[in-house]
Amino acid sequence: MTRKTAGIAFAAGAVFAAMIMTGAANTQTSSATAILDASLRAAVERKDVPGVVALVTDRERVLYQGAFGVADVATGRPLASDALFRIASMTKPVASVALMQLVEQGRLGLDDPAEKYLPELGGLKVLESFDAASGAYRVRPASRSATVRHFLAHTSGLAYPFTSAAWRDFKPRAGESYPFGGPLLFDPGERWHYSTSTDVVGRLVEVLSGRKLEDYFRQHIFAPLKMDDTSYNVPEAKGPRLVAQQQRAGERMDGAIELQRPQPGLTLAAPVGGGGLASTASDYGRFVRMLLNGGALDGARVLKAETVGLMGQNHIGALSVPALKSALPRSADFTFIADGRDKWGLGFLITVDRVPGKRSPGSLSWGGINNTFFWIDPYRGIAGVIMMQYLPFADAKALAVLDTFERGTYQLVSGGR
Repeated sequence: MTRKTAGIAFAAGAVFAAMIMTGAANTQTSSATAILDASLRAAVERKDVPGVVALVTDRERVLYQGAFGVADVATGRPLASDALFRIASMTKPVASVALMQLVEQGRLGLDDPAEKYLPELGGLKVLESFDAASGAYRVRPASRSATVRHFLAHTSGLAYPFTSAAWRDFKPRAGESYPFGGPLLFDPGERWHYSTSTDVVGRLVEVLSGRKLEDYFRQHIFAPLKMDDTSYNVPEAKGPRLVAQQQRAGERMDGAIELQRPQPGLTLAAPVGGGGLASTASDYGRFVRMLLNGGALDGARVLKAETVGLMGQNHIGALSVPALKSALPRSADFTFIADGRDKWGLGFLITVDRVPGKRSPGSLSWGGINNTFFWIDPYRGIAGVIMMQYLPFADAKALAVLDTFERGTYQLVSGGR
């Protein structure tokens, strides 16, 4: 054999070997996709959840998307991949990105007192004592002002009625008012507590930009990212694509899943930064892919890469994120949090633990009260979005579907590489 023919034979062999390897990888990917499909479909068939849409993306493209079950348990309307979900607190990362755009422009600083821009936050009071039986309470002035960073990181001292029994039962005396829901549970910066803090973030965006949130988000985030199906107010023509609001039956929300009555309308009277958006898995997939790519997608830059990096850093220091007990049936306990070990950035939960088969340490995530969830894994370069639509939040069966989806995602990604 001549040197030339030997070279040709070697090249042909290399191509053939590459084809075999590519074929094997494609076979593994197809198998992992089929397993993921089967796992999600089985959860619906067992009636663990009424329906689910799931999406996996890397930095370049969507790797997986599936839709299973029904959009309405009362009518049996099939759930489509372009279904619109009320994503509730998955609005929070969007509002956080919006505020960080203004931080980039020098309109405010992270350590500025928020009352500098929102005077109603001046003179905040801390709940010093509360008697659940009588409703009697004592408040004192906060020892320090709450900063912009405190509100982005949920260390402001605010709460939600479903994350605090005191907030749930608190009734202010005549003449007293408490902006954004109630008195502080603690001095700003002392603890982490999930709260209406991102409503403050949204209000800061409105005041500093001079625009309503719907308009600001559309111009500066949704239009550049081609998130055409994401909005607070759902156009009437898109109403048939909206998934019905559902819940587990019973006083403790532990029965079969049924329709909520009445159903919410298509519009919101007063959108806030902490919740309220409707979106699709595809649209939110574009949002998380932008973050995977350091703030840019398809030639449109929404944030600087260094800003995205900053948002993913620990901004609560030695504090930790606790697995909160729920104070209302509409949410189960926050068992999806690694109690006392997870951290919080500027708009995101930060995973600290390494769990085999799941997201990497340093991954960012959160969810919405109707059991919509996402995570962003910068180390592996992938992100997942999964959307269901029923209460209670953090329902054990919904979390099991999330776990199945996440583990299936990493099998999919590993099988294709």
